[in-house]
Amino acid sequence: MTSLLDSLLDLLEGWRTVFPQKRTFARAVRLALAQVLAPGSRTISRIIAACGLDQQDWSADYRVFSRSPWQQQRLFEVPVAASLEYFTGRDYISVAGDFTHLTKTGKKIPGVHCMRDPMSPPFHVNLIYGLRFIQYTLLLPLYENSADDEQAAPPRSIPVCFNEVPVIAKPGKKATDEEKADYKSKLRKRPANHLALDALLSLRKQLDAAGAADKDVLSALDGGFCNKVFFGKKLDRIELVARSRKDARLCFAAEPGGRRFYAKETFTPESVRTSESQPWLTGRFFHGGAWRDMRYKEITGVFWPNGAGRRPLRLIVLASTPYKNSPNGKTNYRQPAYLLTTDLKRPVESIIQCYLDRWQIEVNHREEKSNFGVGDAQVRNTQSVLRQPAFVVAIYAMMLLAAQKAYGSRRGDAYVPLPKWRKGAKRPSCQDIVSELRREMESDPEKLRDFATRTGVMAAATFRAAA
Repeated sequence: MTSLLDSLLDLLEGWRTVFPQKRTFARAVRLALAQVLAPGSRTISRIIAACGLDQQDWSADYRVFSRSPWQQQRLFEVPVAASLEYFTGRDYISVAGDFTHLTKTGKKIPGVHCMRDPMSPPFHVNLIYGLRFIQYTLLLPLYENSADDEQAAPPRSIPVCFNEVPVIAKPGKKATDEEKADYKSKLRKRPANHLALDALLSLRKQLDAAGAADKDVLSALDGGFCNKVFFGKKLDRIELVARSRKDARLCFAAEPGGRRFYAKETFTPESVRTSESQPWLTGRFFHGGAWRDMRYKEITGVFWPNGAGRRPLRLIVLASTPYKNSPNGKTNYRQPAYLLTTDLKRPVESIIQCYLDRWQIEVNHREEKSNFGVGDAQVRNTQSVLRQPAFVVAIYAMMLLAAQKAYGSRRGDAYVPLPKWRKGAKRPSCQDIVSELRREMESDPEKLRDFATRTGVMAAATFRAAA
């Protein structure tokens, strides 16, 4: 069995073509390993200290992000190529996309704007200073070919894109009427969605270069992407499934023989859910760590004039799902979901499963910020502000793949035993993987000596001390 550290070093070896010089590559790998090892807040200065270089010149480590000529998106070439083996036998690749925010306190950081806090309660909107990014992930279907709940593993989401999406600055109180009108005009064009779509198209090209040109991309998106920017035109080998509003105005095609294209009668997804003439269907899906029976309705050939124009869509309505917080507790119900998809050829079960797997990107956002230090670095250089978070997300992605490659999708005996109150965990968490990597670094420091600095000071002993 390959160790977790060996698997991670093997994946990091793919960065040799990303960085222009050998010493830059060695420094980047050293920073990547220290990102895993450094305790507490993962600022660059703390990472340098974890390497045992706190008494030397620190500027070279900062210049990796501010001056070294490497391309940010190329960091994800290794995770993209390593993830394709999990889609063998499929004619499509499941992708999830969503916006995320990194909170910042410095107002002079390039790109920082005041924005709505997505974690604020709905009855009291809070504001934060921060940066906005678009993240795309590949959804690995680890539960496939496992009909038994005891053998099935939850899907794993592997980040493959992390690009900044700037926020348009709102005019101040002293702004002229022309400036205010220009601001509203820019908002109507949805620039954030255009940048998110460009990132998805770039990911499509990256998948082609990795050898997946014969597979479509089925992208599961949240309600913020269900608009004319994404659904307004046909994308090359990209299909979309997004959550729709329950009051969206939909219709069918008009009867042939007339000049009308849309039928006069319109309906909403909510009316389809409550209609007794449309029967509920039942399918079996992997959701919440187990295979479950879920009810849904499907209508093909609907049109959304305000969002997709004359492009035919498929409407899928998911019924409210019952759940209990405890075995003997009260039965609660989740809200129903209304999905619009451009995919008219695949089984509806595949589309619903892809949307259910989309939740894994929310797990990524939590682990990246809470457990892996994305956004902790205190940098102000324009390039560093964009590159450093993407660098950390790429390390996080390769760490997840290394754990999958070394020990499989289940949480086996290779990891530290769980506490008594967590005996039911089916897969290793981010903190489980980090703890195992730290243990292996401490037990075999010789594997880290290839990434020493030119001064000969190496982090092996210091790595052990920091762990």
